[in-house]
Amino acid sequence: VCQDVVPSNSPVGAQFPFSGIDDRENWPTVFYNRTCQCQGNFMGYNCGECRFGYTGPNCTDRRNMIRKEIFRMTTAEKDKLIAYLNLAKRTTSPDYVIATGTYEQMNNGSDPMFADINSYDLFVWLHYYASRDAFLEDGSVWADIDFAHEAPGFLPWHRFF
Repeated sequence: VCQDVVPSNSPVGAQFPFSGIDDRENWPTVFYNRTCQCQGNFMGYNCGECRFGYTGPNCTDRRNMIRKEIFRMTTAEKDKLIAYLNLAKRTTSPDYVIATGTYEQMNNGSDPMFADINSYDLFVWLHYYASRDAFLEDGSVWADIDFAHEAPGFLPWHRFF
């Protein structure tokens, strides 16, 4: 089911003294204004993948995931974790690219500037994007903003990543 994206209109706290200057404020409408909502336990841009925690041909088999404390992992489990991290660094994301220029540099979107990215660096880039400084129109920098750590999404954001 496709629908318009409606950003939250919840009030922001005192930590956000500016308004309307950062593309992260109304995420994701600066990039797109419609999205599709998958039915059941499906997810992905084309609803062709199982939602996290589900598996099977119809995404109905529940798969419990346990996040184990790294200091309690066996040597074999640590080796497996490192192997998967290295694999993520060598695997190009099949679904995502990153912007390599600003909207202005892209001639207001007419000249797209995007690059492929590996799965690991995609997570790194998303974290950077959410927590980076904001660049104000007058050339100054709003250095005390952090949408990843000083916002209501902190716990689910970091649990996911």
